[in-house]
Amino acid sequence: MMKLTFVCRCSWMMFLSLALLSVSSPKGQTVSQTQDHPRKIVSDDFVKARKEGAKSRVAKRRRTYRLAQPTGATPLSARANFKQLGITIWRLRPSRNGDSERRGLIREKNSATVLTAERVESEATFHEGDYVRLSVESPHGGYLYVIDRDLLADGTTGEPMLIFPWSEADNKLTPGRLIDIPGQEDDPNHFTARPTVPNQVGELLTFIVTTTPLDLAVTDKPVRVASTQLIDWEKAWGGAVERYEMVGGAGELWTREEQQAAAKKRSRQLTRNDPAPQTIYRVFTSNNKGLLVNLNLKYRK
Repeated sequence: MMKLTFVCRCSWMMFLSLALLSVSSPKGQTVSQTQDHPRKIVSDDFVKARKEGAKSRVAKRRRTYRLAQPTGATPLSARANFKQLGITIWRLRPSRNGDSERRGLIREKNSATVLTAERVESEATFHEGDYVRLSVESPHGGYLYVIDRDLLADGTTGEPMLIFPWSEADNKLTPGRLIDIPGQEDDPNHFTARPTVPNQVGELLTFIVTTTPLDLAVTDKPVRVASTQLIDWEKAWGGAVERYEMVGGAGELWTREEQQAAAKKRSRQLTRNDPAPQTIYRVFTSNNKGLLVNLNLKYRK
């Protein structure tokens, strides 16, 4: 039904992405759980890999996450290993009075338009003309790759295309550093929802994080990935997934701290006092060399 379009140094149709990595151990995690599944986690479980922030008289805000997608199998407490990935999806809107205070703003090049980015949950539905951005964070080091496939109404998908990284993009993840997709310096620095084929109902985004770089061609255009190669990666790095959404996070604005942590010059990194991701994925796998997660972004006319 629609597709997100992005232009980066040259024009090309594509969309964005979601889902990936970082290694954690269940030891020491703060979890509220029932007999079947842990139902809540707190932001400390994810941000503890960041550096300590400056001391302040104002206590940092500890955020709670609700379980939005259970594995439907063994509860967390019985799992041996899981890896985590933090994702924040931003929907952009025209800025209003008061948005600029302590907020990061999107300024379109060659235009007087100023946009404000608001958090949305990963289950949000996008409409034609929506402007969208992504921020990705991992509590451990790795290299991020994003593959996009059209998702059709009959359940089939289009061909897999590597849409991140592109030429000159830095895909290295470290604790406290955000990767924005598209980057703040790109033109345009947001995706736009655009209709493509009539039976398209969304995008299937595959986020991969590996401990060492993959041997892939990287250009300013999407690169086709062999379906057999993607299947091999899914077998090697996929696993049972639990998705947690920040309680009350939807609608909160992009902060200057988040803006600076993803900027090309990297003027600062996020500390434990700074905002946590909107969505946290926990992937249960024994493979320590990589992690793979699929995200379905929904479209509606």
